[in-house]
Amino acid sequence: MKVLLVGSGGREHAMAWKLAKSPKLSELFIAPGNAGTAEVGTNVNIGVDDHDDLIAYASEEKIELVVVAPDQPIVDGLCDRLRSAGITTFGPSAAAARIEGSKIWSDDLMTKYGIPTAESEAFTSSGSAMEYGRSKPEGSLVVKADGLAAGKGVILPDTYADLDSAITGMLDDAVFGESSSSILLAERMSGPEVSVFAFVDGEHVSAEIPSCDYKRIGEGDVGLNTGGMGAYGPPEFWTAELAAKVRREILEPAATALVKENSSFSGVIYAGLMITESGPRVIEFNCRFGDPEAQILMPMLESDMLEICLAVAENRLDNETVQWSSDPHTFVVAVSDGYPGSYPTGVEIEGICAAADHGVVFHAGTKRYENGVLITSGGRVLGVVGTGKTIQESRKTAYAGIDEISFEGMRFRTDIAERAIQD
Repeated sequence: MKVLLVGSGGREHAMAWKLAKSPKLSELFIAPGNAGTAEVGTNVNIGVDDHDDLIAYASEEKIELVVVAPDQPIVDGLCDRLRSAGITTFGPSAAAARIEGSKIWSDDLMTKYGIPTAESEAFTSSGSAMEYGRSKPEGSLVVKADGLAAGKGVILPDTYADLDSAITGMLDDAVFGESSSSILLAERMSGPEVSVFAFVDGEHVSAEIPSCDYKRIGEGDVGLNTGGMGAYGPPEFWTAELAAKVRREILEPAATALVKENSSFSGVIYAGLMITESGPRVIEFNCRFGDPEAQILMPMLESDMLEICLAVAENRLDNETVQWSSDPHTFVVAVSDGYPGSYPTGVEIEGICAAADHGVVFHAGTKRYENGVLITSGGRVLGVVGTGKTIQESRKTAYAGIDEISFEGMRFRTDIAERAIQD
């Protein structure tokens, strides 16, 4: 089977790596891909936003399945256009993707169908938003841009001054462009955070898998938010009882709600949850695999990824069994100096082969010169996944791998999964 995977980051390398293991696969193409995806398939120089070119390429090459990985093309309707062109596609419609593309729409959906989430209010006026903010205790709210904002559209202000600054920045100064023309002020919840993923086809929800990621640049979760500095799973606090509750109260109701709203979901759903004293509550939904979570989920997926994607695309997920490994996995990301601000590119990377002796290396912001030299081409450069019988073993393996890699200015957090092994 000829497959086209759309995307270029670490998530896409992990997905390509897993798809390439399927005996059903004949050829794998990645648009545009990176140096890592080039090792398991053929990179195609078409950007994720070039919808016309992607559709034309898929048609001309007689691609039998397109897997759309990033959020923006999904929200922008690429999956709809591919299906309209008669191309079998894994990924939700634009209507279903509103569960990520509009936090206000998603919040309204959860409220309507009784899915547990934070109390919140939507605003388009900074004056009314600030007035509402003053009616709540200082530091008790989260400010969320309604639309996609490259993972940076959520601010947790600790003071009223910070709250006002976040509100005016989004609504008046348009720091996130059209994405923050509307905002949500939500109750700030407390408790352990967990990301839960499941394949969904209408009201059919596969076995779920939990993981925890790290967004802040600095040790101890300080500093600026990033696209993700690492992840581990399964979480130390995850239990069969909690899994059943999340499935019963969140995943299955969300799938049913989308069907009832004429927005049936087809793809992988990502529920970002807070495990509060009153139980699991939704922070946000996403319409695709997370990054960096995908880099541990793909090694944990024991089922054939291609078979599952095809079953979802053909509306027959109920006939497939999705199995996940329970072995602990840890993923550590190496980033460029200066990230998430400005950073250099074109820096030579060494030690990849030695790192692969310890764990799986997934590329994100990398490319190769014609002479084979590997260089950086992004802020999040690459990472190493380690596994073992315990979280401690998986951490040791991941860090042994990352210690083999070097490039000028390389940075990584040393505390990924540390909390999972503390007494």
